Amino acid sequence: MKEYFVYILTNASRTVLYIGVTNNLQTRLACHGNGGSSFTARYAVYYLIYAERFTDITEAIAREKQLKGWTRRKKEELIATLNPDWQFLNA
Repeated sequence: MKEYFVYILTNASRTVLYIGVTNNLQTRLACHGNGGSSFTARYAVYYLIYAERFTDITEAIAREKQLKGWTRRKKEELIATLNPDWQFLNA
């Protein structure tokens, strides 16, 4: 069964949030670490702090869009449900 991930990355000082969707989280994180997009490269956004797993790409994309529409405070509250200390999960 195929898996998809909606994920949230941050920078070292935890001031920037980036939300994305992928079918291969490890490969995508490596891509971000190598300056994968202009946004993530510009703000040094590489650290995984949150991820959700899906089996349906349509649901994953809808969730990504939903999260992108949220306020920063609401995103922070979501992150805190699974990672209250904002530990870097890929460090």
